[in-house]
Amino acid sequence: MPTIASNGITLAYEIVGDPSAEPLLLIHGLGAQMTDWPDYAVEGLVAQGFRVIMFDNRDVGASTWFDEAGEPDVAALLFGTGGSVPYLLSDMAADAAGLLGALGVDSAHVLGVSMGGMIAQQFAIDHPQLTRSLTSIMSTPDPAVSPPADAAIGALMAPAVAEREAAIEQSIATTRIIASPGFPFDEVGVRARAEVHFDRGHHPVGAVRQLAAILSSPDRRPGLAGLEMPVLVVHGDADILVTPGGGEATAGAVAHAEVWVVEGMGHDLPVEVAGELVARVGALAGVSA
Repeated sequence: MPTIASNGITLAYEIVGDPSAEPLLLIHGLGAQMTDWPDYAVEGLVAQGFRVIMFDNRDVGASTWFDEAGEPDVAALLFGTGGSVPYLLSDMAADAAGLLGALGVDSAHVLGVSMGGMIAQQFAIDHPQLTRSLTSIMSTPDPAVSPPADAAIGALMAPAVAEREAAIEQSIATTRIIASPGFPFDEVGVRARAEVHFDRGHHPVGAVRQLAAILSSPDRRPGLAGLEMPVLVVHGDADILVTPGGGEATAGAVAHAEVWVVEGMGHDLPVEVAGELVARVGALAGVSA
């Protein structure tokens, strides 16, 4: 996959779809790579009429890693007893803005999931001139309003393993814990993406630094209140990682936001939900299949 200079670092990216179609920037979540987007979601967005731009966030995959910064003390950050971070979510939003600039894209529709939704929110706040519409999925403006359930915390904080097969099995187990209880679990697809993820660059400490960025970034609700572009907030009512309070707080901050609460959806994007999601994103952007 190609790489490009952005905001002083290197980002790996991929563009799928008709070059003349409406640009849609996808921003993924904690520790995730662009290959973690399900094919059915990407293909559906392209069929809807988007030119999809995907990339690896900093500290994952084939983008720049920040290993010289060391591993932050997440416990100290959680309990407010100290700790420092090498970057914030605003820096990650600036990476995305730099990517669009480097690609010659003057503005785009922006869609983010989980931490990617947080980055997308910050992107829209910091770079409104670049943001045609915002879709925030399974995300939150402040982790304090959407505390994860104990089972999700246990899965998220489990010590990472280095051996390939064990790491893949750990990824599947974690995904199963936070997945949608109202829909079948796609173990085949989850395993296939976990294998690609590991082989492209297994880098758990990068996810720890991303988590530190989440914990250290300010509440986005004041900034969200000033947004003028179309906004769609999507959240599952069964999400135990970013609990529904996150979607409620996001929507509460944006008076004109369209809200879709998906019954039975947890912290993933089931294939059964993808069709309506793609249609809703298309309607928000004024793009029809």
